[in-house]
Amino acid sequence: MGSSLSRAEAAAKALRLRRDIEHHEKKYYIDNDPQISDAEFDRLLDELKRLEQAHPELVTPESPTQRVGEKPVEGFAPVVHSRPMLSIDNCFNEDELGEFEERTKKLLPSQNIEYAAELKIDGLGISLLYRRGRYEQAITRGDGLRGDDVTSNIRTIKSLPLVIRDKRDIEVRGEIYLPFESFQKINREREEAGEALFANPRNAAAGSVRLLDPRLVAGRGLSMFLYTLYLNGQEPPSQRESLKALKDLGFKTNPHFRLCASIAEAMDYWREWRDRRDSLDYDCDGVVIKVNSAGQRQALGFTAKAPRWAVSFKFPARRATTKVKDIVIQVGRTGALTPVAVLEPVKLSGTTISRSTLHNEEELKRKDIRLGDTVLIERSGDVIPRVVSVMKERRTGREKKFEWPDRCPVCRSRIFRPEGEVISRCANPSCPAKLRESLCHWASRRAMNIDGLGEALVDQLLEAKLVRTIPDLYALRLEDLTRLERMGAKSSQNLLDQVEKSKTADLAAFLFALGIRHVGERTARDLAERFGGLDALSRASYEELTRVPDVGPKVAESIVFFFKQPENRELLHSLEKAGLKLSARKQAKAAGGPLSGMVFVFTGGLAGTTRPEAGRLVESLGGTVLDDVTKNTTHVVAGDNPGSKRTKARKLGLAILSEKDFLKLVKKP
Repeated sequence: MGSSLSRAEAAAKALRLRRDIEHHEKKYYIDNDPQISDAEFDRLLDELKRLEQAHPELVTPESPTQRVGEKPVEGFAPVVHSRPMLSIDNCFNEDELGEFEERTKKLLPSQNIEYAAELKIDGLGISLLYRRGRYEQAITRGDGLRGDDVTSNIRTIKSLPLVIRDKRDIEVRGEIYLPFESFQKINREREEAGEALFANPRNAAAGSVRLLDPRLVAGRGLSMFLYTLYLNGQEPPSQRESLKALKDLGFKTNPHFRLCASIAEAMDYWREWRDRRDSLDYDCDGVVIKVNSAGQRQALGFTAKAPRWAVSFKFPARRATTKVKDIVIQVGRTGALTPVAVLEPVKLSGTTISRSTLHNEEELKRKDIRLGDTVLIERSGDVIPRVVSVMKERRTGREKKFEWPDRCPVCRSRIFRPEGEVISRCANPSCPAKLRESLCHWASRRAMNIDGLGEALVDQLLEAKLVRTIPDLYALRLEDLTRLERMGAKSSQNLLDQVEKSKTADLAAFLFALGIRHVGERTARDLAERFGGLDALSRASYEELTRVPDVGPKVAESIVFFFKQPENRELLHSLEKAGLKLSARKQAKAAGGPLSGMVFVFTGGLAGTTRPEAGRLVESLGGTVLDDVTKNTTHVVAGDNPGSKRTKARKLGLAILSEKDFLKLVKKP
């Protein structure tokens, strides 16, 4: 693609594609008004990538293809701000807001004062610099006088325009934030990895911005609102005009700005959003009230720490106290057991709260939460409420400790929790609580590859009770499927053909499809090559398994445990009766990369990323990731509070890397 074009033709086409992509990025990420489907957008981006690969001399720093993929950085260089990024004074009630108004009027006697009211985003302050219409630098607020250069990381944020039409020297300032959906996704991944959860979206946003690898930042889902503009060092005449100019330049501004003729109107705006803030998809902790006129702001000036022309009117804290009536266990789609506190109902920011997540067994023990305890809970937007702390001084002696179950509360199968992990899991792949996810994984391309069996159809099959276990897929009939929505005779027959085809799947794909804890694609392939069939593998001892390359004690223990469970033996028997014929096929090892031949083990919490993210980075560069230290391990990456893996690595004389050392190592040569 692109090689048959002359350089001039390729350059013209690249320019057109970049303009189209930039237009659609703005419509999607800034205007919230997408004009094409995701697939169409991906095709445009892919076409540009292929064109740039054929003509690398055409690649420019501001090309949409360059948002992601830069090398990890050594650290963040300090940069002095062109003008201080001062914080804004807070007020917490109407009296304090009235004092702000009195001071303002005293310094601007007999002047008419308008106020700009904006939502206060609980995020991370940022300054962006543009030179000759191109994005050049991003600097965090820091101490207000100097901040960190995070240019490469901010480039990955999709709502950031890399090119603007104005060629003057431009500085814009605003707030980087993490939408609730992205926040919840990050914490789910951290919880799955047994890592400490981010306390709130702001902490997660700050941690994401300071990751040393922009490729990891790109997956975090950050966004930003801009609200300050300097054109050749000068502000527009008013805040309203600043916001309009920012929007005209292609920057994302908050749509809820309001111009107020008086403090009383600003107060009304504050009351409105105090009651509406839970409708937002980001964390908002107050309202910023500014004098609208730039000339009046200049006359008001600054104190040593803050501008005199602005105040942040904070919303009431979204915390409340209540009692724990019960603690129940929920089983997630991956089999993870999550304790949930059943609370005495309490009103919090307009919503009645009666349940709160307790995350995992370790968190429950650490906070020592008992039945009957009085607890402090916190809610942030639509994020699930959490227990902040236990008010132990209110205990009466009648509180009861919660006993962690040894069986799944849904299917009564045994649960297991490998040493060193914080999450207990149900071992039964056909547990109703995890069946949906198991079916989707079973049908996925890298597993049994049943084309056409996606999430929507799985939901229909479960709702119609046509499938209650994985083997039920192999008993589906044409007349059953054609009764489902959007399943005609042809699509139903195609699905049945795909299901039939999966009966002769490779043993490695089958092992991966089973979802055995710690058995990924590479391990499944090694096991299939070593044992050649399911019978031999199911009878393999712990010692035999640990002799397989890259199978350490933890993986071997998980495999032995899986095949010992009666539910799993019944599952395998049912699949065999359904006609699955499984044998190993020799597969060539994937070609390596910069980390080819290196085998990594991660231990402890990583400050700027999750272990799954770091593992995917290693594998993308040709390395291997194991869950435990074995004789084949070459590098152990030790984060915060590393466990016995680091001790074992020291005894074996292996290379032990800090997170910073690891990120230096994975830089592309």
